Amino acid sequence: MVKVTIDGIEIEVEPGTTILNAARQIGGDVVPPTMCYYSKLNGSGGKCRTCIVKVAQGSAKDPRPMPKPVASCSTPVQDGMVVQNITSPELLEARKGVVEMLLINHPLDCPICDQAGECDLQNLSYEHGLSKTRYEEEKNTYEKIDIGPYIKLNMNRCILCYRCVKLADQLTDKRVHGVLNRGDAAEIGTYIHNSIENDFSGNMIDVCPVGALTDRTFRFKSRVWFVDPKNAHRDCKKCSGKVVLWMHGKDDIYRVTGRKDKYGELEEFICNECRFDKKDIKDWVVEGPRVMERSSVIAQNQYVLKEPPHRINLNSVELVSKNVLTEGGN
Repeated sequence: MVKVTIDGIEIEVEPGTTILNAARQIGGDVVPPTMCYYSKLNGSGGKCRTCIVKVAQGSAKDPRPMPKPVASCSTPVQDGMVVQNITSPELLEARKGVVEMLLINHPLDCPICDQAGECDLQNLSYEHGLSKTRYEEEKNTYEKIDIGPYIKLNMNRCILCYRCVKLADQLTDKRVHGVLNRGDAAEIGTYIHNSIENDFSGNMIDVCPVGALTDRTFRFKSRVWFVDPKNAHRDCKKCSGKVVLWMHGKDDIYRVTGRKDKYGELEEFICNECRFDKKDIKDWVVEGPRVMERSSVIAQNQYVLKEPPHRINLNSVELVSKNVLTEGGN
């Protein structure tokens, strides 16, 4: 075991553990944000640079600091290493620069984007972004490409995190899309405009951290904070069948997604049959409300009143109702 100190908190981890995963073992605010790293996808990380940290001491043997911020998702810890994340003003300023660069070509279309309310880039720009842009040139524009009946590609929102490419490489038999061109002309596209139709292609929607890949069957139907997420399962021969049903009312299923952990990563990948074809409540065994983070916009305005609205008694408000809030919510 090696000892590493992150924001003043010391922890022992296995040799070879990255700084990011060491921070995740601590949890809380010391965990750097990520946009391209995905623990279940080999080779992911090292592309967006949002997880950069300051290494104030390289190791016990060599206490010299590293001269520049490093990507925590790809930098292994050393015994005696001292890392600064939220405790370093210089690092936070550098992260603001990274976020500003990610937003150079990203359009300000959150009001019409289906990803709004559960977008990692929204959260990142709120915490580390600037109130206004310094970019004067025109944003990149792209020709619209039809990549299939289930997934809508909005390339102008893409930040080239490569998650969807890594997923297709490792989860499907035949990948037909990837990053085309190079430099500032790079974009996600399909080879000779092929259609993406493999059985697990829908997981590309769940791993995309922005609104570049969205669900055509859910497109413009509702906002995530107007629907109720519920855990459900079914017997499926292709996948585990454990999903989240985003419901409107008691019987209407607006969309089906995989279950995500606290870092926004899928617990298990689900097949397209479960995701797109099973929209009847009779196809599912509903387990109960999905536990949402108190800070999530999805958990807002989900309170049920015991009395009619015209006779509201503040003592009669039920705080845990449609969506179950995390422990400690008041």
